[in-house]
Order: sequence, then C-alpha cells, then structure tokens
Amino acid sequence: MQQFIQTPQQAQLPLFEAFLAQPALPGLKPRDSAGEKPRKGTQPELFSELSLRGAPGHCQGLLAPILRELSEEDETRWLTLIALPISLTQAWLRDAGLNRERILLLQPGANQSALQLACEALRLGHSHTVVSWLGNVNANARQQLIRAANTGNAQSLNIRLG
Repeated sequence: MQQFIQTPQQAQLPLFEAFLAQPALPGLKPRDSAGEKPRKGTQPELFSELSLRGAPGHCQGLLAPILRELSEEDETRWLTLIALPISLTQAWLRDAGLNRERILLLQPGANQSALQLACEALRLGHSHTVVSWLGNVNANARQQLIRAANTGNAQSLNIRLG
C-alpha cells in the first residue's frame, strides 16, 4: 500500500469556509471573529477585487450568489454592473436570481473607457456598489476608483475572469 504525503505550499482555507468566515466583498455584510456585524463607524473597504479562473460555467456559478446578494441589499441605491462580459447575458442574470429591479447595466461608449464610466458611476453616489470587469487594475486606476467611491459613498468591486 502506497502512502501519499502532500505538503501544502501555503496555508489555505477551503473556498466556501473562507468565504463564509470573513467575506471581503462589498455589501456582503462582513462579520468579526465573534460572528457579529461590524460596529457603526467602521468603514468597509472601498475597493475589492475578485479573480475567478477556470471553466466559464464554474466561474459563473461562483459569481452568481455574490451578485445576487449585492442585488438584494437593503439599499435604495442601485447595484451597477459595468462592462459585463458577453457570457453574462440578460438570461444569465435572470437565471442567477438577481433582483433585476435594483440593477443598472452600463457599457462604455466610444468616448469613455470602462474605468472612466466606473469612476463616474461611483462618484455620482446613485449606486451602493459598482461592479466592473476592468481586467488588471494598476495602482493609479485603483486610486481613481477609491477616490470616486469615497466621494459617492459607494463601493467598487472589480471582477477578473480568466
């Protein structure tokens, strides 16, 4: 009988355990180590990133509950989705169970980049969260998003699908 010994490269929580223990995404109501919601006066992160790699169906399966949760926020403001990939169709949004009455879908035009559109949506403050698909975000773009989110009292989430 052979024994297989695996030595982990780095300590890692299983995906769902890590997700449930301390969600770092905007709008997912993070909890402290005792399971309590954060106290008033603590500020959530203004910018978060999520990188999903693998089969498109699996990535979409992981993305659906996150977007669904954000679309069901107890907020009067919108969840804004900017520069959605072609694979995330109207039918997919419906099938994923998103509250489509609380979502704005925006695509950049010829005279405006997705980054500029995301910053404008954040700055205006009509959205609690602006989710964008900007690819790799450099330090300058990240600072632009953070400043805009701070101005509009919103949160920015960039999703990278690979």
